[in-house]
Amino acid sequence: MAISRNDVLHIAGLARLELTEDRIPSLVDQLNGILGHMEVISQTKVDGVCGSEGVGDAGLPLRKDVGPPYPLALPPESFAPSMREGFFIVPRLATHQDAMGDQE
Repeated sequence: MAISRNDVLHIAGLARLELTEDRIPSLVDQLNGILGHMEVISQTKVDGVCGSEGVGDAGLPLRKDVGPPYPLALPPESFAPSMREGFFIVPRLATHQDAMGDQE
């Protein structure tokens, strides 16, 4: 697979890069060089070579992605100072009176 001028312009557009016309040919050459190097590496014989520890399916087992429960994972009644019909009862901010006091 070879990188073309259009590929470089497309990638530059995705990355929101502004390229000058004289920079495009050198980027095409550099990216094609990288892909050529990757092609050489992919042809390396690796039969009988052990995989790296922690990489791929043979790596270390993963722990379950769980943590301690969040405070709101508990029912609000367990930590609310006062509740009525599922709502927190708090004093009014302006007067600091008991919220239960003036109810009709």
